[in-house]
Amino acid sequence: MTTKSEIQTLLRFLSQDAKIPLPTAMGKVNELQNASLTSPASLAKSDSKAIQAIFTEEKLAKQVLSAAKRVTKKRTTDGTSSESLAKRKKTISTEEPLNPAAIEESLALPESKADEQALTSTAIHTNRAPLVLAFAVTLLKFTIPSQPLSSRLSLAQAVVSMNSRTKAISLGIEKGNNAEDDGWGQGQPKMRIMGRDIRVMKRWGYAWKGESKEESVKVEDQKLFDSQKTVKQEEDSGDDPALWGLDLEALRSSNGPLVSGAQGANSSGLPIYNSQSARAYLLKSFASPPSLADGASQKKKAPAALKAEKEKNLGLLLRALELLYASWAHVLGRDELDRRAWAWYVAVRPEVENGVAGWGGKGEVKLAQILDLRRKG
Repeated sequence: MTTKSEIQTLLRFLSQDAKIPLPTAMGKVNELQNASLTSPASLAKSDSKAIQAIFTEEKLAKQVLSAAKRVTKKRTTDGTSSESLAKRKKTISTEEPLNPAAIEESLALPESKADEQALTSTAIHTNRAPLVLAFAVTLLKFTIPSQPLSSRLSLAQAVVSMNSRTKAISLGIEKGNNAEDDGWGQGQPKMRIMGRDIRVMKRWGYAWKGESKEESVKVEDQKLFDSQKTVKQEEDSGDDPALWGLDLEALRSSNGPLVSGAQGANSSGLPIYNSQSARAYLLKSFASPPSLADGASQKKKAPAALKAEKEKNLGLLLRALELLYASWAHVLGRDELDRRAWAWYVAVRPEVENGVAGWGGKGEVKLAQILDLRRKG
């Protein structure tokens, strides 16, 4: 039986070395397994007819066979003694990827235990895209709590990017069809997030250790935890593999992306939305509103002070969003909670100019407005 690690290695070989488009490669895994052709070595020993029976096209079959022979030969040529291999391993050990638990810890977002009074008096200055990201990543904490933070960040960024591209096309800033409309992503599973159908990639072999329910919420309010628990118990099995949000535009532009680092937070060649980039975007996007009286002093703030201010504001924003979703989670199903999330975002998003003039424009968001959307009673 082929292991998940072997499947990942096979996909890496097919897309990176044989230059087979990822959707095609993923669709051929079962046939390759049945034919016991699950490694470059076994493919190299095969013949073009056996491979062509799977890939259909003679050109693709020759690509696979040629790549398999080249990779196998290179590995043989590069063979070294066990002693030199040990030395090599020592040299590169510092570059080895973090384990899943360390990856998830490195992606932790700022938290706040601020009370309602502190939240109500807070306003932030931002543009619309990062606010969508904050809404989405917090929503997913309630609708798919079994997913690790790296997955939730990736999926939330997919929502932001798809929304931004659709808006850019409607404004004439970008031209042409979306990659989805051109057929990219066909065959990949999808899920609906804030009204968007997002193509996803399963992260086979990503054995992260799931958080306990209390740890995933990390707030003191027991009522908040109880409301999340209802959604978790009724609608999330916790058995599904971790996911990446699939970047179809990157998939189209590369016409066959690399498959490497699939288990970590670093996308490293994968056509996915990078969780580290999404986190960095959140951390830098929520400043305090500029004051007319001290506009000059605002510009003179030290970089470290501005960074700390933005991180604190992000923590406050995420806290307000958690309170909003928690107030509804025990009475709404996952689909309905997801559907309402977009309307809640629209109700509080910053006001900007219409059309191209408002693209990327910033405005004020009052956390009191978010709290006002909570379920009464």
